[in-house]
Amino acid sequence: MTVPELKQSVQSLCPEPSRRLVEDFFVRMGEDYFAAFSPEAIAMHIRMASDLDEDHRVRVHITPVGEDEFDITIVGFDYLAQFSLFCGLLSAFGLDIRTGDIYSFSKQSLSSKVVDVFRVALKPGETFDGTKQHEFEQELRVLARLLAEGSTEEARARLNRFLTERVEGMHEELGGLLSPVVLTFDNQASPEWTVMDVRSEDTFAFLYAVSNALSMRGVYINKVKIRNAAGQTRDQFFITNRWGKKISDGLEQERLRTAVGMIKQFTHFLTDAPDPAKAMRHFDQFLDKIVEIGEEQFPDRTISLLAGSEGMSKLANLLGSSDYLWDDFLRIHFTELIPMIEAPTSAPGKAAMQVELRSALEGISAADRKATLNAFKDRQLFLIDVRHLLQPDASLHDFSHALTDLAEVVIEEAARIGHAHLIEKFGQPTQAFSVLALGKFGGREMGFASDLEVMFVQDDGGSNDFFESLAHFVVDFIETRDKGIFHIDLRLRPHGDAGTWSTSFDQFRKYYSVGGEAAPFERQALIKLRWCAGDEALGRRLEAQRDAFTYSGERWDWEDALHMRRRQMQELVKPGKVNAKYSAGGIVDIEYAVQYLQLLNGKEHPEVRVPTTLDALERLRRLQIVREGDYRLLHSSYLFLRNLIDALRIVRGDASDLVLPSESSEEFKSLARRLGYRKRDRVKSAALLAADIHETMTQAHSYFLARFESQTPSVPHLNS
Repeated sequence: MTVPELKQSVQSLCPEPSRRLVEDFFVRMGEDYFAAFSPEAIAMHIRMASDLDEDHRVRVHITPVGEDEFDITIVGFDYLAQFSLFCGLLSAFGLDIRTGDIYSFSKQSLSSKVVDVFRVALKPGETFDGTKQHEFEQELRVLARLLAEGSTEEARARLNRFLTERVEGMHEELGGLLSPVVLTFDNQASPEWTVMDVRSEDTFAFLYAVSNALSMRGVYINKVKIRNAAGQTRDQFFITNRWGKKISDGLEQERLRTAVGMIKQFTHFLTDAPDPAKAMRHFDQFLDKIVEIGEEQFPDRTISLLAGSEGMSKLANLLGSSDYLWDDFLRIHFTELIPMIEAPTSAPGKAAMQVELRSALEGISAADRKATLNAFKDRQLFLIDVRHLLQPDASLHDFSHALTDLAEVVIEEAARIGHAHLIEKFGQPTQAFSVLALGKFGGREMGFASDLEVMFVQDDGGSNDFFESLAHFVVDFIETRDKGIFHIDLRLRPHGDAGTWSTSFDQFRKYYSVGGEAAPFERQALIKLRWCAGDEALGRRLEAQRDAFTYSGERWDWEDALHMRRRQMQELVKPGKVNAKYSAGGIVDIEYAVQYLQLLNGKEHPEVRVPTTLDALERLRRLQIVREGDYRLLHSSYLFLRNLIDALRIVRGDASDLVLPSESSEEFKSLARRLGYRKRDRVKSAALLAADIHETMTQAHSYFLARFESQTPSVPHLNS
């Protein structure tokens, strides 16, 4: 049939509203499109295209063609990344792509169209009935709308989460060793397009992985021919680079080979990522870093990482855990990332860190010391965080102590540098000084995004100007993000924000004494106080003064303490939300329960005068102040809530992230994955976490009520 005859035949099959598009199709579709389809099929495509508008940016036609096989025709407006999302959605619905022909208008415009025709087969055990088909169409429309709005990353994120969730529901194992992808490039076959030939073993979501790699690299796909047979796939992609030019440069082709191979491999480990969308986005940046640094610096390590499932699984876990971790650490210490994945090193310990930092600071100018100290701090934080994520069986105790040791080393060195610097301005002071740790830092209970609650105290005599300046120097010297890890907090000093930054021993003694100005909550807060830097003798005197006040046996103001706890639940928890720290049953219920018992029993039992919650709880158990059953409840609940809070804070590295997302949200599903619930049940992990949270907080608050109070608010459900 000649082209005029074909056009006439197609026009006769199209109703009047669709005929205006016939000429458009014949002008802008290539010859191979008209050779591939019958007049009836072309007319159907045109009719579908005529129905496109702002509310319907994609149309779908599904036809059963045999047992468990379907022809799926998709016609829509043309957007970058669209083909990869279509392929991913087909995989998510348990459909294997056997063949496919994908065509786009050869000349791009705002009204450019695509025609995608797939022959798909159901995976064993799957169904694709009317309900599933309707769900498929609805999801396809959502993705098309996001692309039309320019929200490509949001569309890709939605698809990655959707695909991962469906894969888990199918119990489809994506991990394991995968066959390589062979890519060849032909710039002679087409005057406009580079023809990329892709050959590989056909694996689950293969086309999605390859096309996603192309779209993430900014490659435009004009046409695709998909042919699978006997478990092998041979596909042709007609492509240009992001500037509409052929991909002819050898280095550009090699980088594309690397990207396709690595993203294809990485896609099969998305189920190991707490947030699959986050993992894929960071992996794209990971590839950019490889190009930026130069693949020749670590080719063997890269190959080794891709050769087995363990390394790629760990990488997916790291890249899918946290924006903060990638943005603040992984990109900066990129060259150390792969060695850490291959063989995580053990924490060096406080003494070793101190030696390393002092060695780095020796012989450099005063102006360079600040940058050197903070670079050391950030690198060690990177190593500690990565070790913790790569070794899920490692204890919370080891993680907290590693962070605390680093904090002590950094504060001590900053104070030492500041002391020497200020001598030049003020002269040698006659008094000793100490830095005291409080809060989580004092209790050696630091986690992701923990700040450093400290107090500066100098001995009596002389001027306070030197030590006031020293406190300011240390706070300025240690660079941190606001509300992020190692942010220094001085609010627990005498008189809070109204007080001086550095306090004399005599001021400390008068403020924190029976009859002094300290409020009941400040007496309780001193339980966590311990010396961490500066003069140790002065530090021990301060701890002794704390003991004389906090554990004096003086009547504890129960009414004030419990009133403060009620106010926390009422004022620091938003209605309908669950706060892992302040809600009824939050971690402060356990911490306060232990601290109240320390206050009540510390005078007669000095052994309970320790700043660490679990250490104090163990000693209270030994004294039978806490019964064995209650000890097990409080111990397990505390560890659960500490891990929960760390999992909330790691995403942004923000200490204020304490509120649980709603149970039905993607954020809550990612939270369950970060906490390892996928290992218990891939499909029901979020429901299991929700049940554990409610049970833990209910039991923790019940203990608090029974031991200290008769009536307080009940524990809320996540969905309340």
